[in-house]
Amino acid sequence: MDRMFRMMGFWTAVFAVLFFVGDMFSMAILFFAQTAAFLALGYMKLTERMYIYIFGAYLTVFFVSFTYYTTFIMEPGFH
Repeated sequence: MDRMFRMMGFWTAVFAVLFFVGDMFSMAILFFAQTAAFLALGYMKLTERMYIYIFGAYLTVFFVSFTYYTTFIMEPGFH
């Protein structure tokens, strides 16, 4: 399970670089922070149950934040 967190760190780093190159700096910073968190967790050698709990908490925070953003902050429209 620790390898999965390192793999997620790799892919978030790839997306962070792509956001940075695309001049989306706030998203790049967010993804660089996720990369650091995933890599730190990947090298902690926790139990598999703890990794599952952490991933579940991560998904819960993401879905609640995404739902809040799309409901209350995002302005729909086409440019």
